[in-house]
Amino acid sequence: MITAEDIGCQVEDPEGRVGILRAVIRDYEDPAEAPGERCKRPTAFIRAGGGGTEWLVPPEHVRRAS
Repeated sequence: MITAEDIGCQVEDPEGRVGILRAVIRDYEDPAEAPGERCKRPTAFIRAGGGGTEWLVPPEHVRRAS
């Protein structure tokens, strides 16, 4: 599992996608969910090294890329 200390490092998600860890938020609430359905959960924000769309992954499913 990664932590805030890994921000800026290359990481890999369970699907094998590699990107740069941008943030780790322990109590993130997704604003796309309806207000009554939101729940706080740990979330890692990852962006592809060359730019592009950021994706979200539970931090326990992310590891540093080798």
